[in-house]
Amino acid sequence: MIKKHYDMRHHQLIVSAIFALALSSCFKDEAPNAECDIIEACLHVDNPTDIFYNPTDTLVRVLYTDDNISFSVRRKADLTSLAPTFRITDGATISPASGSVHDFSKGPVIYTVTSEDKEWSRSYKVSFIPVIRTSKDTLSFNFEDYHLDSKGKYYIWCEKHEDGNMYDDWATGNAGYGLTNGSAGPEAYPSTVLDEGYEGKGVKLVTCSTGPFGQMVKLPLAAGNLFLGTFDMSIALKTPRLATGFGLPFDKKPKTFTGYYKYTPGEKFQNKDESIVEGKVDEASVYAILYRNHDEDGNPVVLNGDNVQTSPLIVAKAIAANIVPTDKWTQFTVDFSYLEDFDLDLLENRGYNLAVVFSSSADGAFFQGAIGSTLCIDNVKIICETVE
Repeated sequence: MIKKHYDMRHHQLIVSAIFALALSSCFKDEAPNAECDIIEACLHVDNPTDIFYNPTDTLVRVLYTDDNISFSVRRKADLTSLAPTFRITDGATISPASGSVHDFSKGPVIYTVTSEDKEWSRSYKVSFIPVIRTSKDTLSFNFEDYHLDSKGKYYIWCEKHEDGNMYDDWATGNAGYGLTNGSAGPEAYPSTVLDEGYEGKGVKLVTCSTGPFGQMVKLPLAAGNLFLGTFDMSIALKTPRLATGFGLPFDKKPKTFTGYYKYTPGEKFQNKDESIVEGKVDEASVYAILYRNHDEDGNPVVLNGDNVQTSPLIVAKAIAANIVPTDKWTQFTVDFSYLEDFDLDLLENRGYNLAVVFSSSADGAFFQGAIGSTLCIDNVKIICETVE
């Protein structure tokens, strides 16, 4: 009987974190590989810019938690005869075959990867999605649309795009918290649904203890966070700040970042070694960053927890410095400060990413903060300039 792969891989991550040794190298006779993941998807075409905005868009690196693989393509791209290729885990097989031709104009094609030992399999939906330009000058995020992850453990927030489809644009560190406290229900995770938002639902972000396991791996707390981008759980324990991929392609010139919040700092601020810092009060983090998503050599770039506010690729910042403790809904408004000229040609080719970030503890990326710090957010807007 074919078994679902996600549970096994989740368990392997925890085991690897506990022992932190490459035990497989100790065995003389290795068992057949039990993994069945797509690692990368690629489309080879003679003229990439006929289909894609950037040549680098031909390659998609796949997070192992993702079951949907999507390529963003030009609106009028011909999708009737495409042959994507895949890099999969060693020994695994894929059906339909990598490199086989399919018509993607009618929707996604399902690919199934089977492990080398034939005991595990996993299905992926592969799509080529024509990008529709954003027509509105004000983007509103009301957090009314969300769902539980495939295991029913934690919340994921999504947004409806102008093509009418829902996309999981928002990411959190909830998946990483699940590695340290897998028995928790959705409401006990750091990032949860707030039933009474400013209007309708909102988001509640809470700095939580990661318990004995978190202490053992020296990651004692998890700040509640929410950001536009992705979270790579496969490296969350080893290099947690690199696991946060901040930002998504953006085709407007942002002018103002605004929204509503409530904030209550926790009672005792602690360092990563769990020592209490007397007199220090926790702070929330609320900001938006616009940056160039390719470096000077044309390589794609996604900012992370190490460089999201310091990268030389940053074009504009909107950092809310006035997030004060309050139990009443309070508006924040901050204009984007531009560090360099805005490039309309770059905009036309989806060369900018926008990161919007919220955290219940500003130093949460360094596992410092106060347990219980709570940031509630709702009715967030990015107001953009009209670009002809």
